[in-house]
Amino acid sequence: MTNQKLKIEYKKRLYNFTLKLIEFIDKLPTDRVSQRIGDQLLRSGTSIIGNYIEGQSASSKKDFINFFTISLKSTNESKLWFALLRDSKRVKHEDVEWFLKELNEFANIFASSILTLKGRK
Repeated sequence: MTNQKLKIEYKKRLYNFTLKLIEFIDKLPTDRVSQRIGDQLLRSGTSIIGNYIEGQSASSKKDFINFFTISLKSTNESKLWFALLRDSKRVKHEDVEWFLKELNEFANIFASSILTLKGRK
């Protein structure tokens, strides 16, 4: 697969993740804690693709790396919110497994890209 096709596929994957995230958050329990964690998860989860897209039009390599770094941080933050929802038993373990798997893969891709861009890989 060419580099351009990989970028397109990755963007589609991030977009589909975000759509599923929105559906997941809409189905959260209506208690106060679940709703607050859901708000945080919506912010961090949608920030992943938002910063990825912004990075695509970055004005410099440093700017590009910064947007990818923010996407990585948002990915890691999202993992925390999913884990808290799962471990506080507000959602079922199996309801978050796919999200956590995707987030781990996203984190690995962003981290690897950042290291490559910085010339450390």
